[in-house]
Amino acid sequence: MTAPETVVSPKKSEVFSLRAILAPMLAIICGMIMVIMDGTIVNVAIPTLVELFSTNLITFQWVITGYTLAMAAVIPVAGWLTDRFGSKRIFLLTIILFTLGSALCSMAQSIEQLIAFRILQGLGGGMVTPIGIALVFKLAPPERRGTVLGMLGIPMLVAPALGPILSGWLMQEASWHWIFLINVPVGTLALLLGHKFLVNDKGRNSHPLDYVGVVLAPIAFALLTYGLSESGNSWSSSTAIAALAAGGVLLLLFVIAELRHPYPLLELRVFRSSPFNRSIVMLWIVQITLFGTMLLIPMYLQNIRGITPFESGLMTLAHALAAGIANPFGGRMFDRIGIRPLAFIGLSLIAAALFILTSITTATDLFIVIVSLILLGLGTGFTMMPLNTHILSSAPPHLVSRVTPLTTSTQQIVISFGAASLAGYLTSRIAWHQSASGHSLKSEAMGFADTFLLAACIASLCVGLSLFLGRPQREQIKQSERMKGEQSK
Repeated sequence: MTAPETVVSPKKSEVFSLRAILAPMLAIICGMIMVIMDGTIVNVAIPTLVELFSTNLITFQWVITGYTLAMAAVIPVAGWLTDRFGSKRIFLLTIILFTLGSALCSMAQSIEQLIAFRILQGLGGGMVTPIGIALVFKLAPPERRGTVLGMLGIPMLVAPALGPILSGWLMQEASWHWIFLINVPVGTLALLLGHKFLVNDKGRNSHPLDYVGVVLAPIAFALLTYGLSESGNSWSSSTAIAALAAGGVLLLLFVIAELRHPYPLLELRVFRSSPFNRSIVMLWIVQITLFGTMLLIPMYLQNIRGITPFESGLMTLAHALAAGIANPFGGRMFDRIGIRPLAFIGLSLIAAALFILTSITTATDLFIVIVSLILLGLGTGFTMMPLNTHILSSAPPHLVSRVTPLTTSTQQIVISFGAASLAGYLTSRIAWHQSASGHSLKSEAMGFADTFLLAACIASLCVGLSLFLGRPQREQIKQSERMKGEQSK
């Protein structure tokens, strides 16, 4: 009797586990896919929206910057909120905020309203992914977690590539309102499924919230980002200087408060590790370069080359496909050869792609742009995930659990810095060429080329820095243990 039970029981457990989590998984995937997609869906629409709202690029970049800064502000408190009030309750609240923000964005009558509603979106969207991953981890039985988390990886790969294409198609076939309205039915479905099928876990006692950090961090980073964007007009601007100075002071106060708090919003003590510092600074520089570039390319294609938003969305798909192909290969190679050669190759590809783009004109063959996008995608796939893995490996062992909120939130902050700084630089270079040669598409194209040159120089700096990446001590220990095991065999 024991043998049949041993054979049948796992099969029943396997079927039951997959069927039982299908509905709650769908709720989580719906929530995650709309949030992740929203990170790229606006890029293709920038030229059209700048014109429709009668604004300029420096002002409009706050539609993206406000969203990313809001996400960065709430990511570190996601864990505290779920501990205090329960993961299901907070997950549903974040879906409501994001869906409401999306609906309001579609009804915006001015650029100020659009920025405010995007901030509301970010406050909801920032917590969807970390809470969603935690919920899935609770749903899956230990022996099935790898399979289930693999299912969750689908929206994380598909959504960024789908965003620009869907945005271009909606702009062409419907109107700009639908790039935000598309989230309403998806969010409503996620809300209904989540309310019905997610487990209603109760909150529990949690450590005190770092209120000082919650207040200081968003204000400091918003002021610094505002100062960077204003510097695009003039570095001597009193507004830019005041914003940068005030942001710097608040940032210093934030660092002091975090180092003294027993449960800080962001665990800054991890920066005492030199390998961690080198890795994360490099990751930040790469993200500034990549995110800024992926903002610029659709603008060049539409403003200078005159192609439709849908066509520019299709062209940027080359980057996503190349990154998707290189990403798993980069992960396998990281396990074999470590971060240094992989980062050197990936960053060299990114730098090469950007140097190609420095030669763009009003008549550059679009095939060259596609080749550059493919090189960028390959470089991204070889670099981003291995660098993230290396950062976790470089952190002191007792602080590893606190590293993910730090890296996730700072990445959003860095993305906002990248958008603000490159948008400001592009505006200033276009203005300089127009003052020298007159208002023309040629002057605008030269401004884009100059901005790509700046990005290429930054990427080249990263190529040099990659040579200083070492193997973390914990990786060295693991590698030596593996070698000893192979020798004993």
